[in-house]
Amino acid sequence: MKIIEEKILREGKIINNDIIKVDSFLNHQIDVPLIHEFAQEVREWMAGRRVDKILTIEASGIAIAYAVAEQLGAIPLVFAKKSKSATVDDNVYKSTIKSFTRNVESEVTVAKPYLKEGERILIVDDFLAEGNAAFGLINICNQAKARVLGLAAVVEKRFQGGRERLEKEGYDVFAGASIKEFKDNVPIFY
Repeated sequence: MKIIEEKILREGKIINNDIIKVDSFLNHQIDVPLIHEFAQEVREWMAGRRVDKILTIEASGIAIAYAVAEQLGAIPLVFAKKSKSATVDDNVYKSTIKSFTRNVESEVTVAKPYLKEGERILIVDDFLAEGNAAFGLINICNQAKARVLGLAAVVEKRFQGGRERLEKEGYDVFAGASIKEFKDNVPIFY
Protein backbone atom coordinates (compact mmCIF):
# COMPACT_ATOMS: atom_id res chain seq x y z
CA MET A 1 0.00 0.00 0.00
CA LYS A 2 1.58 3.21 -1.19
CA ILE A 3 0.11 5.19 1.70
CA ILE A 4 1.92 3.03 4.28
CA GLU A 5 5.19 3.08 2.33
CA GLU A 6 5.03 6.88 2.12
CA LYS A 7 4.30 7.13 5.84
CA ILE A 8 7.31 4.90 6.62
CA LEU A 9 9.55 7.06 4.40
CA ARG A 10 8.32 10.28 6.06
CA GLU A 11 8.11 9.20 9.69
CA GLY A 12 9.85 5.84 10.15
CA LYS A 13 13.26 5.64 11.76
CA ILE A 14 15.61 2.85 10.71
CA ILE A 15 18.12 1.76 13.33
CA ASN A 16 21.33 -0.03 12.25
CA ASN A 17 19.76 -1.27 8.99
CA ASP A 18 17.81 -3.74 11.14
CA ILE A 19 15.03 -2.22 13.24
CA ILE A 20 12.27 0.08 12.02
CA LYS A 21 10.67 2.43 14.51
CA VAL A 22 7.18 3.57 13.56
CA ASP A 23 5.98 4.86 16.93
CA SER A 24 4.50 8.03 15.42
CA PHE A 25 1.79 6.14 13.53
CA LEU A 26 1.71 2.46 14.55
CA ASN A 27 3.36 1.39 17.80
CA HIS A 28 2.86 4.27 20.21
CA GLN A 29 0.51 6.63 18.45
CA ILE A 30 -2.03 5.23 16.00
CA ASP A 31 -2.81 6.94 12.69
CA VAL A 32 -6.48 5.96 12.67
CA PRO A 33 -7.24 6.83 9.01
CA LEU A 34 -4.16 4.86 7.91
CA ILE A 35 -5.18 1.79 9.92
CA HIS A 36 -8.74 2.15 8.62
CA GLU A 37 -7.41 2.03 5.05
CA PHE A 38 -5.29 -1.00 5.89
CA ALA A 39 -8.36 -2.73 7.35
CA GLN A 40 -10.34 -2.02 4.17
CA GLU A 41 -7.56 -3.61 2.10
CA VAL A 42 -7.61 -6.68 4.35
CA ARG A 43 -11.39 -6.88 3.87
CA GLU A 44 -10.89 -6.91 0.09
CA TRP A 45 -8.13 -9.53 0.43
CA MET A 46 -10.49 -11.73 2.48
CA ALA A 47 -13.46 -11.23 0.13
CA GLY A 48 -15.31 -14.49 -0.43
CA ARG A 49 -13.80 -16.18 2.64
CA ARG A 50 -15.70 -16.44 5.90
CA VAL A 51 -13.68 -15.28 8.90
CA ASP A 52 -15.15 -16.17 12.29
CA LYS A 53 -12.63 -14.44 14.50
CA ILE A 54 -9.56 -12.23 14.51
CA LEU A 55 -6.58 -13.25 16.66
CA THR A 56 -3.72 -10.94 17.61
CA ILE A 57 -1.21 -10.48 20.39
CA GLU A 58 -1.07 -7.67 22.92
CA ALA A 59 -0.37 -4.81 22.74
CA SER A 60 0.50 -3.24 19.39
CA GLY A 61 -1.70 -5.58 17.38
CA ILE A 62 -4.94 -4.83 19.21
CA ALA A 63 -5.90 -1.51 17.59
CA ILE A 64 -5.10 -2.86 14.13
CA ALA A 65 -6.99 -6.09 14.73
CA TYR A 66 -9.98 -4.10 16.02
CA ALA A 67 -10.13 -2.10 12.78
CA VAL A 68 -9.95 -5.30 10.72
CA ALA A 69 -12.60 -7.03 12.85
CA GLU A 70 -14.90 -4.06 12.34
CA GLN A 71 -14.34 -4.09 8.56
CA LEU A 72 -15.13 -7.82 8.43
CA GLY A 73 -18.57 -7.27 9.93
CA ALA A 74 -17.78 -6.53 13.58
CA ILE A 75 -16.62 -10.10 14.18
CA PRO A 76 -15.09 -11.10 17.53
CA LEU A 77 -11.49 -10.20 18.26
CA VAL A 78 -9.32 -12.22 20.64
CA PHE A 79 -5.87 -11.22 21.78
CA ALA A 80 -3.20 -13.42 23.27
CA LYS A 81 -2.04 -12.14 26.64
CA LYS A 82 1.65 -11.82 27.37
CA SER A 83 1.35 -11.57 31.12
CA LYS A 84 -0.32 -13.75 33.70
CA SER A 85 -3.32 -12.11 35.30
CA ALA A 86 -5.03 -12.99 38.55
CA THR A 87 -8.27 -13.26 36.56
CA VAL A 88 -6.92 -15.91 34.16
CA ASP A 89 -7.02 -19.51 35.30
CA ASP A 90 -5.17 -22.50 33.83
CA ASN A 91 -7.87 -23.20 31.23
CA VAL A 92 -5.74 -21.64 28.48
CA TYR A 93 -3.88 -22.43 25.30
CA LYS A 94 -0.19 -21.49 25.63
CA SER A 95 2.66 -20.79 23.30
CA THR A 96 6.15 -19.33 23.70
CA ILE A 97 7.06 -16.53 21.31
CA LYS A 98 10.43 -14.88 20.80
CA SER A 99 10.29 -11.15 20.10
CA PHE A 100 12.73 -10.05 17.42
CA THR A 101 12.83 -6.42 18.62
CA ARG A 102 13.08 -7.14 22.32
CA ASN A 103 15.09 -10.38 21.99
CA VAL A 104 13.08 -12.03 24.77
CA GLU A 105 10.75 -15.00 24.92
CA SER A 106 7.24 -14.58 26.29
CA GLU A 107 4.63 -17.15 27.10
CA VAL A 108 1.34 -16.01 25.62
CA THR A 109 -2.06 -17.40 26.48
CA VAL A 110 -5.60 -17.42 25.16
CA ALA A 111 -8.43 -18.63 27.38
CA LYS A 112 -9.91 -21.80 25.90
CA PRO A 113 -13.51 -20.53 25.77
CA TYR A 114 -12.49 -17.86 23.23
CA LEU A 115 -11.15 -20.15 20.51
CA LYS A 116 -13.33 -23.02 19.35
CA GLU A 117 -12.74 -26.07 17.24
CA GLY A 118 -13.49 -25.41 13.58
CA GLU A 119 -13.47 -21.60 13.81
CA ARG A 120 -11.86 -19.82 10.88
CA ILE A 121 -9.21 -17.45 12.21
CA LEU A 122 -7.40 -14.51 10.65
CA ILE A 123 -4.25 -13.48 12.50
CA VAL A 124 -3.58 -9.73 12.43
CA ASP A 125 -0.48 -7.96 13.70
CA ASP A 126 1.51 -4.77 13.32
CA PHE A 127 4.70 -6.43 12.03
CA LEU A 128 5.84 -9.59 10.34
CA ALA A 129 9.59 -10.21 10.56
CA GLU A 130 10.81 -13.73 11.31
CA GLY A 131 7.26 -15.00 11.80
CA ASN A 132 7.71 -15.97 15.44
CA ALA A 133 4.54 -14.28 16.70
CA ALA A 134 2.54 -15.67 13.79
CA PHE A 135 3.73 -19.22 14.41
CA GLY A 136 3.08 -18.87 18.14
CA LEU A 137 -0.51 -17.82 17.42
CA ILE A 138 -0.86 -20.61 14.85
CA ASN A 139 0.27 -23.03 17.55
CA ILE A 140 -2.50 -21.74 19.81
CA CYS A 141 -5.05 -22.13 17.00
CA ASN A 142 -3.83 -25.68 16.37
CA GLN A 143 -4.31 -26.51 20.06
CA ALA A 144 -7.89 -25.25 19.74
CA LYS A 145 -8.35 -27.15 16.45
CA ALA A 146 -9.26 -23.84 14.81
CA ARG A 147 -8.37 -23.16 11.17
CA VAL A 148 -5.95 -20.33 10.35
CA LEU A 149 -6.88 -18.61 7.10
CA GLY A 150 -3.80 -16.42 6.98
CA LEU A 151 -1.93 -13.51 8.45
CA ALA A 152 -2.28 -9.79 7.79
CA ALA A 153 0.45 -7.38 8.95
CA VAL A 154 0.73 -3.64 8.44
CA VAL A 155 4.49 -3.84 7.82
CA GLU A 156 6.64 -6.80 6.88
CA LYS A 157 10.40 -7.03 6.79
CA ARG A 158 10.44 -9.68 4.10
CA PHE A 159 14.20 -10.12 4.26
CA GLN A 160 13.77 -11.76 7.68
CA GLY A 161 11.93 -14.74 6.20
CA GLY A 162 8.60 -14.75 8.05
CA ARG A 163 6.46 -14.66 4.92
CA GLU A 164 8.43 -17.46 3.30
CA ARG A 165 8.10 -19.65 6.39
CA LEU A 166 4.34 -19.03 6.54
CA GLU A 167 3.75 -19.57 2.83
CA LYS A 168 5.85 -22.74 2.91
CA GLU A 169 3.38 -24.05 5.51
CA GLY A 170 0.45 -23.09 3.26
CA TYR A 171 -0.69 -19.85 4.92
CA ASP A 172 -1.77 -16.76 2.98
CA VAL A 173 0.02 -13.53 3.90
CA PHE A 174 -1.02 -9.92 3.34
CA ALA A 175 1.23 -6.97 4.13
CA GLY A 176 0.37 -3.30 3.88
CA ALA A 177 4.02 -2.47 3.19
CA SER A 178 6.66 -5.04 2.30
CA ILE A 179 10.27 -4.06 2.91
CA LYS A 180 12.80 -5.87 0.74
CA GLU A 181 15.83 -4.51 2.61
CA PHE A 182 17.30 -1.53 4.38
CA LYS A 183 20.07 0.25 2.50
CA ASP A 184 21.94 2.99 4.35
CA ASN A 185 19.06 3.07 6.86
CA VAL A 186 16.49 3.63 4.12
CA PRO A 187 13.75 1.05 3.43
CA ILE A 188 13.59 -0.44 -0.07
CA PHE A 189 10.08 -1.71 -0.83
CA TYR A 190 8.88 -4.50 -3.12
